[in-house]
Amino acid sequence: MSSLALTLLYLLAAVLGVVACRSLKLPPMLGYLAAGVLIGPHALALAQNSEGVRHLGEFGVVFLMFAIGLEFSLPKLRAMRRQVFGLGLMQVVLTMTAATGGALLMSHWLGGVWEMGWQTAVALSGVMAMSSTAIVVKLMAERAELESEHGRRVMGILLFQDLAVVPLLVLIPALASSADQLLPALGWALIKATVLVGLLLTGGQRVMRWWLTLVARRKSDELFMLNLLLITLGMAWLTELAGLSLALGAFIAGVLVSETEYRHQVGSDIRPFHDVLLGLFFITIGMMLDWHILVDRWGLVLLLLTVPLLMKLVFILLLARAMGATTGVALRTGLYLAQAGEFGFVLLSLTQRNGLVEPALMNPI
Repeated sequence: MSSLALTLLYLLAAVLGVVACRSLKLPPMLGYLAAGVLIGPHALALAQNSEGVRHLGEFGVVFLMFAIGLEFSLPKLRAMRRQVFGLGLMQVVLTMTAATGGALLMSHWLGGVWEMGWQTAVALSGVMAMSSTAIVVKLMAERAELESEHGRRVMGILLFQDLAVVPLLVLIPALASSADQLLPALGWALIKATVLVGLLLTGGQRVMRWWLTLVARRKSDELFMLNLLLITLGMAWLTELAGLSLALGAFIAGVLVSETEYRHQVGSDIRPFHDVLLGLFFITIGMMLDWHILVDRWGLVLLLLTVPLLMKLVFILLLARAMGATTGVALRTGLYLAQAGEFGFVLLSLTQRNGLVEPALMNPI
């Protein structure tokens, strides 16, 4: 199949998937995933998961992380510090600890069906700790619940989850190192990340404001957009050059721009790239899914579906109650955040790319 025909196939699948989901009042992400499953090698086999499309999909992750960084506000973080560094921190730590222990126990009990080391268990626990910022915020905004009691708690936890993605993006590639190289790899990755983030966030904000002002004075929308793409992809390239992930650089770029007066203009300009390329990323994720394995291991799939949902719901409910919320507020907070999210797919993709998860185990997960 030619490159043009393959591109048209992806676009057609994306359009039909999103139209179907919009008609059923479901999130577009499900449409992209379903389209990927249908056209992928394990269903209609209309397209293979080509390297070119996978790279294009990775740019979607880059723009997702840039958009998250753009929404990141230090004043808002300080104002919500009790929810962010209290409730949010405890939710991520408790979920990751319980999920790591649970994964290792399953590996011991199920043997060949579910076999993994502690490195894989830690990586997967990070995936499980995440919830969908995009879907949850959209739902709460539509229902005017962002300023409610449970809304503030939900936003606090989501903010900390967004923060937690940054060390996880550094940690997961380091976990793929051999046993004797693991500690040096973790230490070196942490040093590089700390130095890079420190340099960018201490002097980077002044440089970013000066540069964006310089470009904006030229009064050219085309130039401003080109400059935006250069900043986002350039920062992603720099962090990849330093041995870290593309997504980390994009997140830092978003944080730097968020502290300038151009954040709202940048947000509206970047949105089309973010949505389209992220859709391609979810199609490539859907194409990895082998439904034959799901049918063969339906018991494991059912277990992996129900246990994390119930576990996160109970943990968040108990933590919210312990921090003074009523049972109703705590339950609503837990129900909003029990699901997994788009960051889970990003981290899962990174986990597989570093060889931490076998393909046969990836499909049930």
